[in-house]
Amino acid sequence: MSTKAFASSADLGEKVQTLEVLADGVYALTAEGDPNIGAIEGEDFVVCFEALATPVAARQWLAKLREHTDKPVKYLILSHYHAVRTLGASAYDAEVVIAHDNTRKLIAERGQQDWESEYGRMPRLFKEPETIPGLAWPTQTFSDSVTIQLGGDRGELQLKFLGRGHTEGDVVAWLPQHKILFAGDLVEAEAALYTGDAFHREWATGTLDAVKALGAEQLIGGRGATATGREACEAAIEQTRHFLQVMLGEVGAVHQRGGTLKEAFEATHAALSERYGHWPIFEHCLPFDVSRVWDELSGIERPVIWTAKRDRHVWNQLQD
Repeated sequence: MSTKAFASSADLGEKVQTLEVLADGVYALTAEGDPNIGAIEGEDFVVCFEALATPVAARQWLAKLREHTDKPVKYLILSHYHAVRTLGASAYDAEVVIAHDNTRKLIAERGQQDWESEYGRMPRLFKEPETIPGLAWPTQTFSDSVTIQLGGDRGELQLKFLGRGHTEGDVVAWLPQHKILFAGDLVEAEAALYTGDAFHREWATGTLDAVKALGAEQLIGGRGATATGREACEAAIEQTRHFLQVMLGEVGAVHQRGGTLKEAFEATHAALSERYGHWPIFEHCLPFDVSRVWDELSGIERPVIWTAKRDRHVWNQLQD
């Protein structure tokens, strides 16, 4: 059996949450490598970006937000389908829950399995899991973009699908007036990537190119610190791209010479660990990341559904 604790199951210490006011009425909550979350005030409503893993966790975030605004939550944006991003949705009482068309399909296809998988991998994030009423479903979906008029002089919030990446349904929230981007898990700033449901080649090229082309001056990734300034935003994007490129190169070399998945994992770990190994969730993610890269290079177009059983099998196969 593996000598390493499974995924993040041993990570039980609470993280310090930091609420940042990025601009007038624009908020981000970061938490030392835990999932980031955000909110944008309209004239008489709030848009929330991401939902967290349980209603209890979401209500803790909303209590912090209520120190700044008492406007009702009209829109809740789900950047993608993963359980730690969606299952707290009921706490928001949002009029409209928005996600990409593909996210709705993925929830239907694999939402329950993902819930069970992520609860096993990251139990600390699921505060009082018995309060989750069930899978979180969008009430509105889109294929390319949606614009929310914020009212008054607050401008607009643009929701965009920029291509497949972390999943096949990732969306970002872009505030052109402030050049602030909520990138979801398409970008991580000093946090390791989870790519078990990814499309690595598209993500590393066209999708990240489209993210970069927005020209963000503040960027909130899926995990890690807020990137402030154009240079820091581009560095976060390029760090994400480099992580993907190294995995594609290392796994690809082993795959091409007829090696094994275990050899691919060891080569990738060696190539990435010096630069990225101290970052949050690196050891947790890498076995699942490498497994998906291997599948993708083997011609498996869509990610194989992760189940709690498959998680353990892959982990033990690669960590022995």
